[in-house]
Amino acid sequence: MTDTAGKTARDYIVETAEAFFDRPVEDVTAPGGESRASFRLRIGGRSLIATLRPNFRRTHLEAHVLRELGEHCDDLPVCLGVSGEVMFQSDVGSRRLNTLIATLDAPRQLDLAAEAVAALFRIHAAARKTKLHEIMPHLGATESWVETFIGGIDQLQELTGGISDAFDRNAACAAVAITGYQFVKWDCRSGNAAIDDDDRLRWFDFEYAGMRHGAEDFAWLIGDEAWPIAPDRMVDVLIDAFDPSCGIPLDDYMHYLAIYMTFHATQRMNLVAREAKKRGWASKHHIRKYDDAGRNPAFAVHIAEVGAYFSDQTTLTAPLTRNFLAARDGFAGILAERLEKRSA
Repeated sequence: MTDTAGKTARDYIVETAEAFFDRPVEDVTAPGGESRASFRLRIGGRSLIATLRPNFRRTHLEAHVLRELGEHCDDLPVCLGVSGEVMFQSDVGSRRLNTLIATLDAPRQLDLAAEAVAALFRIHAAARKTKLHEIMPHLGATESWVETFIGGIDQLQELTGGISDAFDRNAACAAVAITGYQFVKWDCRSGNAAIDDDDRLRWFDFEYAGMRHGAEDFAWLIGDEAWPIAPDRMVDVLIDAFDPSCGIPLDDYMHYLAIYMTFHATQRMNLVAREAKKRGWASKHHIRKYDDAGRNPAFAVHIAEVGAYFSDQTTLTAPLTRNFLAARDGFAGILAERLEKRSA
């Protein structure tokens, strides 16, 4: 990614930051790798994040979102300003949720999961106090998007054999064809939250925010293949943290989540299989460090189990449960084979 003068993203960001803050940049690192949009800068004795996205309109919209939400909650970065195509925001911490939670015991994992879920509900509530609903794009609002989203089962069929005739594709499309109920952050994979030195969790990366049902944000978290908590435990966490001010009854909210989660899990599982085929399997450490697609057979087993759990919660999606279980068994076989080779 370069600007018109041929500078690298790093050089362009440093030059822009020094002009914006009128101070020299003391240090610059790329937490997600040089190919990612964001860099961590040390300038004026403090750490901040500078983001240069391919689409400057998204950058300016993200900055506006951070400013609006920041008036009502403290669960996200502070926008420090925008200069040209670069957005500067506060550094919410180097301990990413995806890596930290993997180091904790089960009770502490649940506590941290509860913090992550509660923060998302607070972000949603904060958005309802703004006029973001008047300007944010409606996500997944087209017929083609819905058909593609549900169409992930075609790849699931290739992995696991035929889809049952009992599955009603048209009814599934109708069930997820939601217009904009409320603000969603989108892309709430656990790599997009961090914990600061005061142990405060905050979500970042609002590039794709928009309007939809609301439960999609929790589908992104629960459906993160590297997320270590079982789906039934996450349901308990979600119910405990549920915010009735969202305007949707809990039962309806969870019913929609189960349906949406089924197809989100399908998309994630297909991504894992596709990336593993193209680039090979990777270690859990590598995936968490670089927030990469979960191309590890243990992660593939997990996302298949997530899909099986949620598909079994509604009559609409129940015919797909056997496909998820078949996929789980296939990935488990790959995992066992790799472990056997490693121990040989």
